Amino acid sequence: MKRHLISAADLTRDDAVLVLDTAEEMARVADRPIKKLPTLRGRTVVNLFFEDSTRTRISFEAAAKRLSADVINFSAKGSSVSKGESLKDTALTLEAMGADAVVIRHHGSGAPHRLATSGWIGGSVVNAGDGTHEHPTQALLDAFTMRRRLAGGEGDLSGRRITIVGDVLHSRVARSNVHLLSTLGAEVTLVAPPTLVPVGVNSWPCEVSYDLDSVIAKSDAVMMLRVQRERMNAAFFPTEREYARRYGLDGQRMARMPEHSVVMHPGPMNRGMEITAEVADSPRCTAVEQVKNGVSIRMAVLYLLLGGSEPAVSGPSAAHPEAHTDAVRTEAARTEENE
Repeated sequence: MKRHLISAADLTRDDAVLVLDTAEEMARVADRPIKKLPTLRGRTVVNLFFEDSTRTRISFEAAAKRLSADVINFSAKGSSVSKGESLKDTALTLEAMGADAVVIRHHGSGAPHRLATSGWIGGSVVNAGDGTHEHPTQALLDAFTMRRRLAGGEGDLSGRRITIVGDVLHSRVARSNVHLLSTLGAEVTLVAPPTLVPVGVNSWPCEVSYDLDSVIAKSDAVMMLRVQRERMNAAFFPTEREYARRYGLDGQRMARMPEHSVVMHPGPMNRGMEITAEVADSPRCTAVEQVKNGVSIRMAVLYLLLGGSEPAVSGPSAAHPEAHTDAVRTEAARTEENE
């Protein structure tokens, strides 16, 4: 049984459903006047961010604080990292300070795996995005949002058709979503210009298309990806206008989607490029809902890694998911009594 969350590919179906079910319980806690559980009281969670972030960092901070953990926010800017300190020395410093969990975002693909397997720290490691590799908690919150909108908030996503559109080449969100959604039984299709499709995509558990209009009418959810200009070192498409015409989601395309389907975006958005303002502000767009659900998912991950009666993510721990949800209910009830 592993004690880290590094990749969405590490999760079995039971693991993923366990996290989603636990997040449902956490979401109920978030609806109460006092949004706190005592589960992680006395534990220390460090947010170790080597890249800029708004949603993910604040989401993890809110999640840890709602579980009563002590939170330390570490930013590479203004720290000894800017003086040349290595990841190893930073990790050893955190270990000396007694970090129970380290949530790491890093520009280098594989940095969270290195941190988890090096022996530099003894706590749990959660990958909050590494380079162009993976972003597992984003995939979990996306699946949580889809499950609520498309499956009544229960079970998995068997039979659902999910289309992921845009800059797949540079997207860690796309990689994690392909792994997790296929594990949950969904049929995933990637849509992108040929220049933005990764080498080796044929080995991924998904289909690939270069024509958005051919797949949009049969999609239960369409996830638009941000065009990551900061990671591009070449001309991957002729012009922004051409990209928007071929791969952008506007009102006309959205009208061809099934009535029950939803539009998703991990944020931040390039409005007018991959998504128009009309679509971004429509009731079918779940972008703000995804941010809200991110707190519940990250509460569930931290709870299961650090506070649950059984380790959470990965391994056979999901054999008795009711034990976890019962434990969450008990914690919530105890807190309510004390209010």
